Amino acid sequence: MLFPQTDLYGLTDHALSRGRSNIEVARQMLENGIKIIQYREKERKMGVMLAECRAIRALTREAGACFIINDHASLALLCDADGVHVGQDDLPPAAVRELIGPDRLLGVSTHAPEQAQRAVAAGADYIGIGPVFATATKRDVGAPVGLDYVDYAVGHVPIPWVAIGGIKRDNVARVAARGARMVAMVSTGFPQSGMPGFAGILSQQEMNDVVAYIRSLGAGAASSIVIPDPSECNTEPRDPRTLMPATAAATSTDAASVDLGPQP
Repeated sequence: MLFPQTDLYGLTDHALSRGRSNIEVARQMLENGIKIIQYREKERKMGVMLAECRAIRALTREAGACFIINDHASLALLCDADGVHVGQDDLPPAAVRELIGPDRLLGVSTHAPEQAQRAVAAGADYIGIGPVFATATKRDVGAPVGLDYVDYAVGHVPIPWVAIGGIKRDNVARVAARGARMVAMVSTGFPQSGMPGFAGILSQQEMNDVVAYIRSLGAGAASSIVIPDPSECNTEPRDPRTLMPATAAATSTDAASVDLGPQP
């Protein structure tokens, strides 16, 4: 399976969903056109996670979206997920590949260039680049790596990658201006909410506004972002090194100063 071309990478987090289930959060993401969802839960019971993953798998399959499970290869196999995402302290990518086989996606979180190159060499289908900014959505997250690592990824990572960590409405333009074509939104500062979390804690209109704003960046100097039809989930991914427009570096200051309106 090839990694889909898309702009937003959604993650579930029950602790940040204000009482909404992960299934409800996933449904709202899908209704807003998000084409890849990662199920990320660290402390729930395995039986609960399996039931949620099977329900989300059904929703994503109906929507033509890709479904990734964080850490747990066993859950991915049991619910027929599209792939598994692991961190630096989880099972080695090569071992995960043995478990999930060649046809599922394998993602790896990276925090430095040498980790990125090791993940590529180990056969990862995509990697996470981050945390770009400080974030409180993970207890064990390291220090922010900053935009320099995004610059490195644009020029040196030959597989798809997603920028993650502390990315929100008031700084996503800065990340896109550096050449990132896909971001994970799992932090604070969404308009009118003043609350942490991703889609699950927003009203439907707030979610629509955030998604529309991020995608509007593709019309300017910030980035070239496209959303595929459901049938395009398995199309050939573009080389991320070709996705930064020639004018992006020269206009990054303008992109970073986009009028974001009132902030919470």
